[in-house]
Amino acid sequence: MTTAPERTADLYPTRGTAEVITPRKEPVVWSQPGTAGPFAPSELSDFERDGFFAIGELLTAEEVAVYRAELDRLVLDPTMRADPRSIVEPKSQDVRTVFEVHKISEVFAKLVSDPRVVGRARQILGSDVYVHQSRINVKPGFGASGFYWHSDFETWHAEDGLPNMRTVSVSIALTENYDTNGGLMIMPGSHQHFVGCEGETPKDNYKRSLQMQDAGIPSDEVLTKMADKHGIRLFTGKAGSATWFDCNAMHGSGDNITPYPRSNVFIVFNSVDNEAVEPFAAPVRRPEYIGARDFTPVK
Repeated sequence: MTTAPERTADLYPTRGTAEVITPRKEPVVWSQPGTAGPFAPSELSDFERDGFFAIGELLTAEEVAVYRAELDRLVLDPTMRADPRSIVEPKSQDVRTVFEVHKISEVFAKLVSDPRVVGRARQILGSDVYVHQSRINVKPGFGASGFYWHSDFETWHAEDGLPNMRTVSVSIALTENYDTNGGLMIMPGSHQHFVGCEGETPKDNYKRSLQMQDAGIPSDEVLTKMADKHGIRLFTGKAGSATWFDCNAMHGSGDNITPYPRSNVFIVFNSVDNEAVEPFAAPVRRPEYIGARDFTPVK
């Protein structure tokens, strides 16, 4: 196992005896104004304000077909079903998630290094970046379960040891996202405050949380106040659309009880200046295929 650096000062306490709200202590956009990249200055301003930015067509229809075929190949491969990097749907026992796809698949490795993708990550984070996590998600129709409200940074800080909010995610749709098939929901502006959650991290929490999250969930009272203040945005779009969102944005998704599947590829970029240390609120860190310890920059 790779040795992690010593734990740094904890700027965002969580998993304690009480829920604690901490104002964000770092920028949202780290690059200097005028830094060249795929985002226009106005788009970066929108991202800074809202904590997300949606792109109607990141990939062409032809590109989507390539990535969708690769997703189908992986989730239907019997060897991948038995791989610990695969998570199965509790009800149907179908594969719903495959982690570390940029290392499993040359096709998805090329997507990670695509300038339209990694270029935007560098522009937001103001540095070279590495992949903290990658995965494909499959939400088939007729009962696929969703994910409850949470901040990704809360988990990555508590269980993976990311010290600072210098991480950004992109979710790229490989099927159409309707307003009815369990799409991504985000509270705009919620990224400016960190919700430190109540309760200790159970041992091997990741084994359960990847199917049904318990630890790291804000209270109903706090979620209600945040929703009243910020509202909720539901993301829809055709296959090939993408949503970039800040690591601390409060988000979730509902169950998919429609006949229409929802599949996407999800890539988490972290700044090379924000390497993971030992977990801040967990007895042991999660496996490297979930929280990377290889900090090699994406080329």
